[in-house]
Amino acid sequence: MRTALDAPPDVLDDGEQSFVAKVRELGWFRTSVFGDDEGPGFSFTTGFWVNASQPEVIIFSMKDDIAHDVFGDLFRDAKAGKTLPLGERTDAVFANLPAYAFLVARKHYRDLLGWSRWFYGGDDFPCLQIVWPDRAGIFPWEPDFDTEFRED
Repeated sequence: MRTALDAPPDVLDDGEQSFVAKVRELGWFRTSVFGDDEGPGFSFTTGFWVNASQPEVIIFSMKDDIAHDVFGDLFRDAKAGKTLPLGERTDAVFANLPAYAFLVARKHYRDLLGWSRWFYGGDDFPCLQIVWPDRAGIFPWEPDFDTEFRED
């Protein structure tokens, strides 16, 4: 698979070179997008697919430093061959909360995964969304979910 890792440095601008350098150094990179009137903030990875043969990951409404730590743990697990169960409650993401992992439909890649699309030269990579519960451990599709978190 060809990625931006294969690009000659002279064809990349400074930001692209920095991005590729981080993927080379850590094996992955986290991109954060600020929330606005159209939706919540989110973070996503680039490098899981090419360096760990595992899907990229996106998570919404989580503080950057926490998202970074979660992604780091997930990358180490991925390198060790551990996979997240799809559509099943799991304790494999957070130390103190359950989570779910769902495949992100490619129709959403353009709006959400810009740097990953650039890195991979298109949409030919999988991505998982991590969904976390409200303070009581209830997920958005379950009864009694705290509506304060609905927009997250």
